[in-house]
Amino acid sequence: MLRLNFKIFTATIHFHSARAVHSKISSSRIEEHQAEIMRKGLPRKKPIPGVKHIVVVASGKGGVGKSTTADNLMVPLVNYNIKCHVGNPVCSMSMGFLIDEASPVVWRGLMVMSALSKLLYQVSWGAVDYLVVDTPPGTGDTQLSLVQNLPLSGAVLVTTPQAAALQVTRRGAALFRKLGVPVLGVVGNMSCVACPKCSHTSQLFGSGTQQLATQLGVPVLAEVPLHPSISAGGDSGKPVVTSAPNSPQALAYKSLGKKISTALISLSNGADT
Repeated sequence: MLRLNFKIFTATIHFHSARAVHSKISSSRIEEHQAEIMRKGLPRKKPIPGVKHIVVVASGKGGVGKSTTADNLMVPLVNYNIKCHVGNPVCSMSMGFLIDEASPVVWRGLMVMSALSKLLYQVSWGAVDYLVVDTPPGTGDTQLSLVQNLPLSGAVLVTTPQAAALQVTRRGAALFRKLGVPVLGVVGNMSCVACPKCSHTSQLFGSGTQQLATQLGVPVLAEVPLHPSISAGGDSGKPVVTSAPNSPQALAYKSLGKKISTALISLSNGADT
């Protein structure tokens, strides 16, 4: 893509003055041309029967809490009368269900793509409003296949406030936007820790989530505190939104579900007009 653009640009300079080229080719037109080239040759998106919206929970970095966010997101959506699948206690499907607990998945690209297709299209999801996809870290083959093959309604980016996590999350946002997937917003995980006695909060890892969201032009959908009940819920299979539904951490996830629902309704209404 870059090579093609470079050749076109240099050919234009050859036949026109640099000043004329600068005035005629704006940065926005270059970006549009890049997007058009990106769209060419991509596979046709194939919807999943019965599923209205597909939302990916993603981040370029591992260990920031994508799976925990996905699990705790579904129960609030159900409480808003939205039918959806992923994570306990709602029905879910995972590669982990298909292999031995101690066995690594030592697969190459084509095998991963085949498994991904089966998990998406050979599971009886039924009629659901939202399917939430908990993605692995990175911006590799799995993410590209999801974006190129599925009609994604939006992406939710999960990050922690450290500089390294924020930088990689920024790259993940660039990937989704380059391929035309709306970035719904950012979830700041482990944003603070509260004292169990006085409830005073401290930001252990900084406050970079809001800055990242501002740079991306998207909202901070939730700031989830670091709390033992969240990790305990993940280990036991009982998300904190069900085990401690009135706790501050559960309320953060409930607010997240509401904001995602509102954002997707807004996008759908905009597409209909």
